[in-house]
Amino acid sequence: MDSLIGLVNRIQRACTVLGDYGGDAALPTLWEALPSIAVVGGQSSGKSSVLESIVGRDFLPRGSGIVTRRPLVLQLHKTEYGIQEHAEFLHLPRKRFTDFSKVRDEIEEETNRLTGKSKQISPVPIHLSIHSPNVVNLTLIDLPGLTKVAVEGQPESIVQEIENMIYSYIEKPNCLILAITPANQDIATSDAIKVARQVDPTGERTFGVLTKLDLMDKGTNALDVLEGKSYRLQIPWVGVVNRSQADINRNIDMIAARQRESEFFATSPDYSHLASKMGSQYLASLLSKHLESVIRARIPGIASLITRSIDELEAELLHLGRPVAVDTGAQLYTVLELCRAFERVFKEHLDGGRAGGDRIYVVFDYQLPAALRKLPLDRHLSLQNVKRVISEADGYQPHLIAPEQGYRRLLESSLNYFKGPAQASVDAVHFILKELVRKSLTETEELRRFPTLQAEIAAASNEALERFREDSKKTTLRMVEMESSYLTVEFFRKLPQEFEKGGNPVPQSADRYSEGHFLRIGSNVLSYIGMVSDTLRNTIPKAVVHCQVRESKRTLLDHFYVQLGKKEGRQLAQLLDEDYTLTERRKLCAKRLELYRSARDEIDAVRWSG
Repeated sequence: MDSLIGLVNRIQRACTVLGDYGGDAALPTLWEALPSIAVVGGQSSGKSSVLESIVGRDFLPRGSGIVTRRPLVLQLHKTEYGIQEHAEFLHLPRKRFTDFSKVRDEIEEETNRLTGKSKQISPVPIHLSIHSPNVVNLTLIDLPGLTKVAVEGQPESIVQEIENMIYSYIEKPNCLILAITPANQDIATSDAIKVARQVDPTGERTFGVLTKLDLMDKGTNALDVLEGKSYRLQIPWVGVVNRSQADINRNIDMIAARQRESEFFATSPDYSHLASKMGSQYLASLLSKHLESVIRARIPGIASLITRSIDELEAELLHLGRPVAVDTGAQLYTVLELCRAFERVFKEHLDGGRAGGDRIYVVFDYQLPAALRKLPLDRHLSLQNVKRVISEADGYQPHLIAPEQGYRRLLESSLNYFKGPAQASVDAVHFILKELVRKSLTETEELRRFPTLQAEIAAASNEALERFREDSKKTTLRMVEMESSYLTVEFFRKLPQEFEKGGNPVPQSADRYSEGHFLRIGSNVLSYIGMVSDTLRNTIPKAVVHCQVRESKRTLLDHFYVQLGKKEGRQLAQLLDEDYTLTERRKLCAKRLELYRSARDEIDAVRWSG
């Protein structure tokens, strides 16, 4: 019997050590899936005395009013005879208490640490383990006593706060309810039964415990309650007789108190027929047996939760990545692998595996042609401007046949306008590449652990992109300048000549300074510029892709790799200085995974052996 409950106790203890108690938004909580027993009752109902009777030790704080001001998660571990009884607190690891009066003092001090010495309460539990050969394996949660009014030093909301705290435990379907009610109180007004009924109306998981049977008025008894006539539960009521305050003051030990309790039921004319099913020792045994049956029924569900949790933890650990190596060679290998992972994502953006690279095509197919169409060539080649340029080019001696110098000036000044769209295309692609670097860094999951390395890669990538931009600007501007450096003569030789009505060519000297002559020059220059525009519309994208896109795919981190090879172990370690929260999360996941695997193995062993 003890194997199942002991197993659950060990798992619960491990859960509390790892903080897997009370829920984790990222993981199902194993603690909440394991059955436990919450002790509820009104103030001065005898809760503390019942717990001490079950444990067989005097260890809980006592006093008037609200004494239990924080939940006490009490785990009882049955040990072999001959092993000294001792207690351990979760907040004091590796410290054993063999003097149980010191346990009481520590509970009071730990309570005051959060609540002060006022009568305030706190939902943060205190975890206490007691190891003894005189206990059964159990987990009991002692909750603050229910009260109807706030006393001096307490907020008016404390009544509701206590109820909310109690409901947060007992509303869970795996929580058994130990409802403590004094026998000298009408069962209809029992605080414990009232809250238990709210979450367990059929009484399937409620243990009714009747205290203070020895303090009832002479001539009265509690048989109607104990026999289930006043309020029936699925599990029969258990009556107990605790030590009186006078017994406590006289330091009557638990062995003597249990003996007196047994004698009370055995010799009582009212309860002797129920004596075998009364008393704190019977209650402990009943709780243990019932808890074992509940655990056995829950085993398949617990095993399923553990398997699912193991899968989730393994997936999260895979997502978080392996711990950082300490060896310099391994660190360098890790950095290079991370860089390659980033480069793969970056290339996927450019090659179409991920979104973003298509924006570069938009620059070439829409933005560049639109910019070329918006060039102010009509204004530049207006009649007035053409006259001015031609006249200035002729100087004091007008041209004889064709104004070649004027043509060249008009062409060169027109071609200069192409530098703007060329540089704009270079800049547009540059900013797209910078944005793709940023997105790639964000999307490279392996890099999220290492913000320092992320920043270094970002800086190295942006530095490389700047170099590529400068090279691309030089190349595109050189292409525009080449068009100015050598004009395509054949274009002008093929231009049609104007003819008179009789079919003879119009003499050049006749209309050299007419408007038609200047309009024809402007039209010829515009036609030539149109031809160059078509050429540059195709060649500028080639230059940009060659100098920026192609190079960023091939050599984006080459300079960084060279610098990386010169770094020492300490500098590599700084690059792999991952986010502290991720390091802690990985450690916690690893510990939880170890816990869940161990729990799975132990549960499997119990299932197969049973």
